[in-house]
Amino acid sequence: MPNLNPFDQPPLPLLAKPTNTITKRIFVAATRMNDGKTTACLGLFTALQYLYPRVGFIKPIGQRYVEVEGHKVDEDSYLLDMIYKVHVPIESMSPITIDQTFTRRFIDAPAELYDGLVDRICRAFDRVSWEKDFTLIEGTGHAGVGSVFDLSNARVAKLLDAKVILVCPGGIGRPIDEIALNQALFDREGVEIIGAILNKVEPEKIPQVAHYAGLGLGRLGVPLLGVIPVQKMLSAPNLLQVAEEIGGRWLNGHSTGANERILRVVVGAMTAKGIIDHLQPGNLLITPGDRDDVILAAISATSISGTKAIAGIILTNDILPHPKLLELLAKTDLPVIAAREDAYVITSKIHNMTVKTQPQDSDKIPVIKKLITDHVDLDKLLAAF
Repeated sequence: MPNLNPFDQPPLPLLAKPTNTITKRIFVAATRMNDGKTTACLGLFTALQYLYPRVGFIKPIGQRYVEVEGHKVDEDSYLLDMIYKVHVPIESMSPITIDQTFTRRFIDAPAELYDGLVDRICRAFDRVSWEKDFTLIEGTGHAGVGSVFDLSNARVAKLLDAKVILVCPGGIGRPIDEIALNQALFDREGVEIIGAILNKVEPEKIPQVAHYAGLGLGRLGVPLLGVIPVQKMLSAPNLLQVAEEIGGRWLNGHSTGANERILRVVVGAMTAKGIIDHLQPGNLLITPGDRDDVILAAISATSISGTKAIAGIILTNDILPHPKLLELLAKTDLPVIAAREDAYVITSKIHNMTVKTQPQDSDKIPVIKKLITDHVDLDKLLAAF
């Protein structure tokens, strides 16, 4: 089933609903964007594979996409397929992708286009769930996302006859409020929420959050399925992503440093003596190129240890070090990037980055799988079926 323009009408009779009524299916939604929905899907897919030999996946509507063999494919569908090799045409796992003109085109002609979109989703679901024991459906944001073209997450979950899991940031009051708000939209569509997963909770707060949020959600009739501890490295960009975000150019260490994970940003405004304690793996040093003392300290630490003392250096304001210093850098694997902006702007850009898991993030994938299998009560989840 080719994924062409999402408004192209298929040359077959329209399906009112999916024909596959056998496979169990879960729709994973979130209370907001970037709440950890994709992380939950990756981990749940692994957990389900332990119990069911044949698991399918679909993200009916995607807002961020990549080009794969001429198709616009949602990046989360592509990610999951690259990790698990689902053996289903990738375009079926991502039947509709939203480009910049999608909403305007729909609003111009909703009556003519809605049935075609529904048909595309139904046919794609039948394809990915064929001969599957369980199908995981990933939503896009909160329950109301997609309402502008009459295909909100709540409506799509109803269309696919799926039960819903909600993923929400951790806490007590806010998750309960946000889940109640989303629950209202799912209830209106007659869709059952079978549980909630609270994400990114500080480990020492997990017992308290699990107790009180569990009681509060119980009053809404929503079981608490799990509380996932925060893992800083999952939201940490690698150096290649940082370089792209700030529009930097590589001066050294590109081949060996692109995948260095940035756990902390240090602005090198202090003297070389003051910077010593900050020369640690995972730290990204931001400093002007004329701070020879700071750069020399990083080179010395790298040379002495024989490994990268830090994740890398970003030189600000397009100021380059002395040529002799560049020669010294070239003798190390220390990643160095030059950027145009000042330290404040660069630090702000890095801090505000939204970091999505990528297929090449081999260090993240095992962590994600373990988080879900260790902290989500799969028995409680499956009891709803």
